Amino acid sequence: MPADHSEGAAIMRVMEHLLDLAGMPGAEIPVGARQMARTSLFDWLVCGRAGQAEPLARILQEMATREGGAAQAAVFGLEGAYPARMAALVNGAISHALDYDDTHFAHIGHLSVGIYPAALAMGQAQGATLGQVIEAFVIGAEVAIRVGLVLGAGHYNRGFHMTATAGAFGASVAAGRLIGLSREEMRHAVGLCATRASGLKVQFGTMGKPYNAGIAASAGVETALLASMGMTAPEDGLMGAQGFVATQSDAPDEAAFWRDPPVERFLFEDIKYKLHACCHGTHAMIEGLLALEPAVRDRVRAVQLRTNPRWLGVCDKTAPQTGLEVKFSYAWLAGMVLRGISTGDERSYDDALASDGALRAFAEGVTVTGDATLSDMQAEGVVVLDDGTRVAFAHDLAVPLAQANLQAALLRKAEAAIGPDGEALWRQIERGGAARDLAAFVRGG
Repeated sequence: MPADHSEGAAIMRVMEHLLDLAGMPGAEIPVGARQMARTSLFDWLVCGRAGQAEPLARILQEMATREGGAAQAAVFGLEGAYPARMAALVNGAISHALDYDDTHFAHIGHLSVGIYPAALAMGQAQGATLGQVIEAFVIGAEVAIRVGLVLGAGHYNRGFHMTATAGAFGASVAAGRLIGLSREEMRHAVGLCATRASGLKVQFGTMGKPYNAGIAASAGVETALLASMGMTAPEDGLMGAQGFVATQSDAPDEAAFWRDPPVERFLFEDIKYKLHACCHGTHAMIEGLLALEPAVRDRVRAVQLRTNPRWLGVCDKTAPQTGLEVKFSYAWLAGMVLRGISTGDERSYDDALASDGALRAFAEGVTVTGDATLSDMQAEGVVVLDDGTRVAFAHDLAVPLAQANLQAALLRKAEAAIGPDGEALWRQIERGGAARDLAAFVRGG
């Protein structure tokens, strides 16, 4: 029988491929993806522990305390245990509060903050091992990336936050996998998620941005639980007529879900980690400026930056009013690098930074233009020195770090963020753990 290449068949294949991926045996998960998932767990826990005293954290911790409920899962910064759905919400938002977590540039989304909270909370509720939680996470992350590719750049550019929208589907699959949903129950969980997934970029620079991550994690737990209890949904709430993709994307690419690379290599393996506590779209510029000789950096009077146009509406806040908004300002961050202010230390981003007169004056000499020939992970530009000399700089985040170098960098990040506990946490994750150990990853100790 000849293959069916019709549009309808392509759309149907997306859901079937998604369900195939959701049910993949753990033994078939690529070794490289599994290793990166352990690395992401470490980085996510560091970000969560570091953010547990933030104002956003206090608000959500209080909400969890007021509501109470079934003692199922641990929450950053609190004793006791809380319902899995609440723990996923609070932990997702807290871990994204500092905007210091991993990013996948294929679809521009923060994977760990939307999916690990759902997987870890459901893992505790179900008595899963750490290994099972990691497997559920990496499958969910791969689903989120591929759903994001189907939605396409237009979805993000239109104002949707992929961390929350595509991420919710990954969280639903991860939670459903830990519950043990059947293929048809997983179909219903994804269908229910289609009506729950949400998140807008208008929240960037406010507490609403990390809240988006919590919404994704919570929606994942909720829809998986409802499907396990018998709630039904459309046959294809993701790709069907008036489904999520049809209503939220102007130019969906159905073939992107299962195209290249083949499933034998997970797209998740290209995950990138933040070594600077600001929007990941600024990191290529920061690394490029840091690569300049110190004697050159000291003499810079102006910066002419070229970046992918996608970032102009995200990272080009020209007059930030708070320390949080500075994290989305090319001009301020360039000034920080050139003045020797650490961009990797969360403590640098207090609100006084936004009113720093020297940074404000330097920002007037920073110009940012879009260049569609550059990828999301590239930055190029020129610095102008005090004598008018022009020096080029460039960086590409796609160039991978060796695993040993990445581990060393993340351990330095952990030491700055949570103190001396990073080494012990890394070893704890490498050893694995039983169900009774999962809460300790969140609480520490």
